[in-house]
This record gives sequence, structure tokens and C-alpha cells, in this order.
Amino acid sequence: MAADTTSAVADVCRAAKAAAAPLAALDTRVKDAALHAIADALVARTPEILEANARDLEAGRANDIGSALLDRLALDPSRIAAIADGARAIAALPDPVGETIDGHRLPNGIDVRRVRVPFGVVAVVYEARPNVTIDAAALCLKSGNAIVLRGSSTALHSNAVLASIASETATQAGVPYGAIGLLAGGGREELAELATQEGVVDLIFPRGGEGLKNALKAVATVPVIYAASGNCHVYVDADADLDAAEAIALNAKVHRPGVCNAAETLLVHADAAAEFLPRALRTLHTVGVELRCDERAAAHARDHEGEIPVSAAGEEDWATEYLDLILAVRVVDSVEEAIAHINRYGSGHSEAIVTEDLGAARAFQLGVDAACVYVNASTRFTDGGEFGMGAEIGNSTQKLHARGPIGLRELCTFKYLVEGTGQVRS
Repeated sequence: MAADTTSAVADVCRAAKAAAAPLAALDTRVKDAALHAIADALVARTPEILEANARDLEAGRANDIGSALLDRLALDPSRIAAIADGARAIAALPDPVGETIDGHRLPNGIDVRRVRVPFGVVAVVYEARPNVTIDAAALCLKSGNAIVLRGSSTALHSNAVLASIASETATQAGVPYGAIGLLAGGGREELAELATQEGVVDLIFPRGGEGLKNALKAVATVPVIYAASGNCHVYVDADADLDAAEAIALNAKVHRPGVCNAAETLLVHADAAAEFLPRALRTLHTVGVELRCDERAAAHARDHEGEIPVSAAGEEDWATEYLDLILAVRVVDSVEEAIAHINRYGSGHSEAIVTEDLGAARAFQLGVDAACVYVNASTRFTDGGEFGMGAEIGNSTQKLHARGPIGLRELCTFKYLVEGTGQVRS
């Protein structure tokens, strides 16, 4: 089995490598036409996609993968249409390949330009989110990168049909064969083989939990940009608009609790706690959120309707990415204490403050170490599509080479183009 796995990984990666150079030189019009063709094919073949997805959902329920993963896994006609619209949106964006980042003329007359170029072969490893198959393929196609997709066994049938549609349609539209490849989603042997494809795969983006991150760290010899977990916070300051704070906290927690930009902890300034917490805790409880509070927050878990059910928060709650309808709640005495809590327990993903105090907002923006820092807005906006990138490979919590949503430009490196008129160095 190991030999077969190794052979399959090597074959897919070699095909991607062969496609990378002609893809990098492909005309923008060809790439855009391929993306539109993929979008049209997804809509036309929706029944086929749903049939495959139903098989994955049935297996997921049988294996008790949990409501959050089932939500990530599930497709319906509207979600498929949204995936297709995402491909069309990427087609409408400017092509980053060849874009001049900056340039200047040296005193000796030599012109130096820094321009964007594709990485070459990008591998994306992801869990239980079949939409990533198309989002990632579309982003890589537009940015001139060949892609090797490695989904999880949880979405085996969904990923297979989506990747097949994308690959077949793109090839028919003039994209080099092998530019979109899919691995079966096998075991750790397959992952290790992919992560050691030096000289073939140029970069790996994992999208998943800490288990996937640690598995790659143990074996990877190919560069990796981690789209890691999201232990995100909403901090309600003393000078917050409490109506806005309640709406933001609710949206950040319950809009889609199983995603990485959902809030996991609510921090509330002591001066706002007595007025804000009874109403906010009641609202959150009413929509099914389990509340885990520190002692000071729990003291406010009562309103005109009576006691609001809460449990005691422990140290592990501050550090947990629940990906579920669970929220930790803590009262703090200052914006500085909120910043310190976030920088200790947060994962560097997305953090929000609700305040009308410009000084507090500025302190939060400067003090919080995260890829995305919000003032008076929900953390749920951390998304390539919401940021105008069309879609995203993932959200990087690293600081090199990219941070936050990884879109078209982040899928490019650069080269210097240097033009002279016969100059030699003395």
C-alpha cells in the first residue's frame, strides 16, 4: 500500500510540475475563460455533486464527526451556486502575474523592477470542506500556479467529483493538463510523501486543526504556510455602543460557529458588565450558546426573567477553539487587560473591540498581535471573499510570507527584472 501511495503522490506532483511553466505563461483571457467554464459546469452538474456529497454526509453521520464538521461538509444548490460565483469573481479580478510591485532607475541608468510571479506548484491540504477544492483550484489557476489538492477522507466523494469537473473543464479550455491534481485523501503516509516533494512542490498550505499542523511540522521539507486555528475574541469596552456590541458578539459566535473566524471568548470591561452582560448572556443562551463564565461574569447572569444558565470557566476554556455553540466569558478591568488576555490565549487570527473611544480603539489596534484586528465589526469578516479577493486559500496566522486571507497576490512570489544598455560593474 505504501508503494502505491508513494507512486500516486509522485505522479500527481510530477504532472503538476510539468504544467507549472506553461501555466505561468498562460494568457489571462484563457485563464478567465477556464474559470467561467468551471463555474458553468458546477451549476450544470449540481445533481452529480449533491449525490456525491450525500454519500460523504451519510458516512460522516455514521462516524459521528459532529455538527461543526457536518456543517463544513454539507453542500446544497445554493452553496454550489456560491462556489461557482466565487470562481467567476476570481475571473473578474486583475491578474497578479507580471504585475509591477515597484521599480526605480539606478544612477548608472539600469532599470530595476520587482514583478509578481507564480510560486509554481502549490499543494493545499484541507479537512472536510469541499468548497476549498474549487476555491483553491480557481485561485491557483488565476495566479498561474499548478495545484495539488489533498482533501480529507471525510469529503472523499465530494472532492473527487469537484476536482474532476475543474480539471476536465480547465483542460478543455486550454489550461495545461495536470494543472489541477487531486490526491485521494489517504493516511499519514500520503501526507508525508506530499510534504517531502522537494524540487517538485514549491509550497504547502494546510487548512485544518492543530493535529494537521503538527503532523506536517514533524515531516515537511517543503515550505509550509499554516492557515491555523482561530481562537478569536470580541472585547466590549467601557465606552461601547451596547446594541452594536450585542449584535457583533452574537454574529461572531453563532453565524457559523464551526469556522476559524468565529469568536470563542467574549471579554467585557467591568464598567459595562452590569448593563451589558445580562442582556447579552440572555440573548446568547436563547439561541443555544453554552456559556462558560469567570466569577465576575457569572455574577451578572441574571435579568428580569431570572437566572441565566452558565457554568464556571477554567483555564483550558480561554485557550480552546470550540468550533461549536460554546462561548467563554470574562470580565476585565481595562483595554490593556483585554489585550494581554488576547495575546496570551489567542491564536493570532482575528480579534475585535467594540468601543466609541478612539484611544481605546487605537490601543487595541496597536497592541493586539493578530492577522486581522477589528474595531466595531464582527470577526466573521476575515475571509478572502469578504475582503474582495474573490476567495482564499486560507487565513495565515504566520508573519512570513503572508498574513491573513491568502488570495491571488499572496499566491505569488516576485522576481527582479533588471534592464540595462550595456552597463558593466567597475
